[in-house]
Amino acid sequence: MRLRHHAFLYALLFTAFAAHSQGSETYNSGVKVNLDPEGNKYVRFIIWNQIWMRSIQHNDGTAVNGVPSNNTWDIGARRLRFLAYAQITPRYLVLTHFGINNQSFATGGASGSSGTGGYGAGKKPGIFFHDVWNEYAIVPAVDPETKTPNKYNVYLGAGLHYWWGISRISSASTLNFLAIDAPVVNWPLVDLSDQFVRQFGVYTKGRLGKLNYNFSVNKPFATNLTPAVDPLKGRVAVDNNGDAKPAVQGYFDYQFLDQESNVLPYRVGTYVGTKKVFNIGAGFYHNNNGTRSLDAAGDLQRHNITLIGVDVFADMPIGSKEKNMAITAYGVYYNYDFGPNYIRHVGIMNPAAGFDPNYTGPRSVQGFGNNRPFVGTGNIIYAQAGLLLPKGISGKLRLQPFGAFTLKDFEYLDETGSYIDFGANIFLDGHHAKITPQYSIRPQYFTQNDRRVVDGNKGEFMIQLQVYL
Repeated sequence: MRLRHHAFLYALLFTAFAAHSQGSETYNSGVKVNLDPEGNKYVRFIIWNQIWMRSIQHNDGTAVNGVPSNNTWDIGARRLRFLAYAQITPRYLVLTHFGINNQSFATGGASGSSGTGGYGAGKKPGIFFHDVWNEYAIVPAVDPETKTPNKYNVYLGAGLHYWWGISRISSASTLNFLAIDAPVVNWPLVDLSDQFVRQFGVYTKGRLGKLNYNFSVNKPFATNLTPAVDPLKGRVAVDNNGDAKPAVQGYFDYQFLDQESNVLPYRVGTYVGTKKVFNIGAGFYHNNNGTRSLDAAGDLQRHNITLIGVDVFADMPIGSKEKNMAITAYGVYYNYDFGPNYIRHVGIMNPAAGFDPNYTGPRSVQGFGNNRPFVGTGNIIYAQAGLLLPKGISGKLRLQPFGAFTLKDFEYLDETGSYIDFGANIFLDGHHAKITPQYSIRPQYFTQNDRRVVDGNKGEFMIQLQVYL
C-alpha cells in the first residue's frame, strides 16, 4: 500500500490516542430510566457510532468513481445505531433498533443516489429498522412473586428479530467484538433472504440449567436471482426462493462457568477481564427450496439451504487480580450447503462500484475493490484469540492485541483460501470508548488453466473509533 496513506492513518491514530487524558465518567447502567423504585420496570437506550478510517489495496483492475485505482484511503461509517427496549412488567419486553451501515465517500448512499449533488453517490443513506420484536415471559428468569431465580425459564417472542442460529457470533453484539469486526461468514444470508441479518419470525429462548438455547421459525425475505450455467462448473445455485418456505434455526450452548445474560440476543466478543466464561455450542439453519440452479439442457432444479455450525468460546482472567489480565479465544466450524457450487462475493464498505473498462489484465474472480469470496457451499473454519495486557498506571487505559484466521474451502473455487487479521484494541474506557487498528490480508482468485486459484494477496489497513452510551 502507498506509504502516504498509512502515514496519514497512523497520524490520526496517535492524535486520538493522545486524547485519552480527557477521561470519561463511569458508565454504570448507561442511559436507563427506571419506572419503579426497584428498577424492575425501565426503559433503556443504547447509542453507538463506529467510524472507520482505511487504506485499501484494491483487487486488480478496480475503478473508483470512474477513476482507475490501486489504492484508496477513506473515512466512513461502519455503523450508526440507536436501540431502545422496555421492561414494563416482569413478563413483557418490547425492543426497537434502527440506524445505518456502510456509508463511504462513494458508496452506501440512499437507494438511487448517484452522480453529484444533494443525492450524489454515497450520500444520505436510508435509516431502517434492524430489530423490532415483542416478548412474553412464560417462565421468567426471576419469579415475580418470590423474587427468586428460576433454574429453568422460557420466553416467547415475535417480530423482526436477531435470535439467530448457526453459531455464537451469528448473534454477535457489534459493540464488543474482539477483532475490529465479525468475519461476516457468520452472517451467510446477509441482505439476501434476510434484512441485515434479521428475518420476521416467532422465537423461543431460555435456559435449562446451564444449557442456553434459542429456536425460531421465520419467513425468509423473497429472492429471485436468475440462475445461469457456469462454463467451468455447470450448475451454480443462486438465491431464488419464490414464495419462501419456512426457515427453522436454533443455537444451543452449554455454559460451564459464569452464566451469560440472555435478556437480549447480542453475544459478547470479549469481556475485557470481567467474566470467567467457557462455552461449547452448536446451531443450524434450514430452508427448503431456498436456491435454484440451471443445467446446460435448461432444466431447473431447486435446492435446500442447510447451514451448520459448531463452536467453542473462552474468556478467562489470568494472573493476579490486580493486573486483571485475560485471554479470549473463539473457534467455529461451519458446513454450508446452499446447493451446487453456490458462491457469493462481498466487500465490506466497498468504495468501488466496478472495474476500469480500459483495464486489459486479468480480472479477479471475486470482483473489484475489496471484494472477497464471502460464503459458498463448502466448509469454513474461523478462529480468533486475544490477550488483555496488565493494567498500567491508568486503570482505564488498556491494550489487547489479537489475531484471527479464516480458512474457506468452497466447491466453486479450486483452491482453499486463507484470510488473516491482526491488530489491537486500545481501551480508553472499556468498549464504551476504544480505538482499534487492524491489518487484514485476503487472497485474490483468478481463472488459470480452467481452474479458479489463488494468485497473490491484497491488504487493508483499518482504524476504528468507537463510542457507545
